[in-house]
Amino acid sequence: MRRNPATGEPLPEVEPHTDEQVDAALDRATARFDSWSARPMHERRELLATAADVLRANKEEYAGLMTREMGKPISGARAEVEKCAWGCEHYAEKAPEYLQDEVIGTEPHAKTYVTHEPLGPVLAVMPWNYPFWQVFRFAAPALTAGNVGLLKHASNVPECALAIEEVFREAGYPEDAFQTLLVGSEKVGDIIADDRVRAATLTGSEPAGRAVGQTAGKALKPSVLELGGSDPFIVLDDANVEAAARVGATARTQNSGQSCIAAKRFIVHTDVYEAFVEAFVAAVESLTVGDPMAEETDVGPQAREDLLEDLHEQVTASVAAGATVETGGEPLDREGYFYPPTVLTDVPLDSPLGCEEVFGPAAAVFEVESEAEAIELANDAELGLGAAIFTDDLDRGERLTKEIESGAVFVNQLTKSDPRLPFGGIKDSGYGRELAAQGIKAFVNEKTVWIQEAED
Repeated sequence: MRRNPATGEPLPEVEPHTDEQVDAALDRATARFDSWSARPMHERRELLATAADVLRANKEEYAGLMTREMGKPISGARAEVEKCAWGCEHYAEKAPEYLQDEVIGTEPHAKTYVTHEPLGPVLAVMPWNYPFWQVFRFAAPALTAGNVGLLKHASNVPECALAIEEVFREAGYPEDAFQTLLVGSEKVGDIIADDRVRAATLTGSEPAGRAVGQTAGKALKPSVLELGGSDPFIVLDDANVEAAARVGATARTQNSGQSCIAAKRFIVHTDVYEAFVEAFVAAVESLTVGDPMAEETDVGPQAREDLLEDLHEQVTASVAAGATVETGGEPLDREGYFYPPTVLTDVPLDSPLGCEEVFGPAAAVFEVESEAEAIELANDAELGLGAAIFTDDLDRGERLTKEIESGAVFVNQLTKSDPRLPFGGIKDSGYGRELAAQGIKAFVNEKTVWIQEAED
């Protein structure tokens, strides 16, 4: 049974699709692809710009829906809708540039270039933590490139999934250009393997990514995997400690700590360690934990009760292994699935907060003696999604970005996604890129064309 994570009260059940309904949806997607891919680019761009208008016109409705289904603070939910609209506007503007033919000089008598053609129906398997943005960062470029979209959303946000389908319908997209499939995870493998599906993308856990990647690879279909992160947040000896602590508190607790690119391992030089811990604890303790529908709330509930329990198990196991609780550390005694912002120091590297992804507002702080030790610890992880470095020496910061093993590094800023920049990870954080030019090219055929007069 689905429950409102802030109150524990039941949410309306949404009937899943039957196998017959899924089969019919795949047929419709295949049929729609031919006409949709033949539509002129300017028409697809106009529709995407209209989708941005629909998102903004219904922002309060969509934000409230996210908050009810997965507990996102309402201010963050509104910001998520705005970011989706921004993503739509970005691709409405930039798609022709990103997908223009690439002329490549070869023989003087030949015209040679690379053109970009859509693949067909693409399945997107998406998570609950950013229930609108994760979908739109796939759908905006994929549909504008001429593909059709199939969404398998997380089981706790089915109303968000249906609302996203309605956004495209209200914007004027043709029927079946984007469809939601209300199915369980056990159905994903069969859908990817189906000949009517031409590619797949997943944002989620490492095990889910391995399963999707294996199935897509066996079928020789392209896939993009954006998986977990255990992002390091490095504070060097010359950093502005107050700024690092303030940004770090936001980086760890935004979306109630439920973000793959949240700062999770705070690696602090010994010269500023005590000052940083003091400022960091004060910053997280100043945050308001409460009703996600309240404007003043900074940190809402965890999305499900089992996620709260998993988070607390990681914290208690780390404390049992020797970590020290500086603040937080216990679920709040109230209705709903609330966990306070938590800071642990003296964290053993082999404890859960030292070596696992932590999907909630719990931070591990590590003390290091040198820049080299900071980089070594930052890279001592199987995940490589994002990273942040705080230093007053920008040349030093830029030099160290080359030593971090991750898909993105931010200097004096928290890790974030931006429609103008490619997004993705390395190592066990997945492969492929979303957003920017790389994202719209993820699901196109880069076709080489050679044209010349026939030889006599």
